Amino acid sequence: MKAIKFLFTGIFFGIVLTKSEAVSWYRIVEMFRFESFHMYGIIGSAVITGIVLLQLSKRFKMNTTEGNPIALPEKAKQYKKALFGGSIFGLGWALAGACPGPMFILFGAGYYSISIVILASLLGTFVYGLVAYKLP
Repeated sequence: MKAIKFLFTGIFFGIVLTKSEAVSWYRIVEMFRFESFHMYGIIGSAVITGIVLLQLSKRFKMNTTEGNPIALPEKAKQYKKALFGGSIFGLGWALAGACPGPMFILFGAGYYSISIVILASLLGTFVYGLVAYKLP
């Protein structure tokens, strides 16, 4: 039953991203060229929604789908790592024209050439898993 809820949530998310044109390569290029506010508006509204929902979940002591209380562990502030990793992610996003969510939405919409990008991202994740213990 839980898997069906997640499936329908994913389908709804895919429809919303498609209708808002967030999966459009042209919209992504406009964003990286600072030619349009469209994608920044979508990303900004997602960040604001996340902040509000997180604060509400803390205030009302909500639980996870497994029934455990939602708790966010404190993380060490690692600005250099975040900037480096974010830069690599952004470069990949700019080169591919899609971030991970829209890659699968584009595949589901019938743009099968995106499978090359999906395979490359899976390979990159696999290689990272092999060398992660060697990284500082």
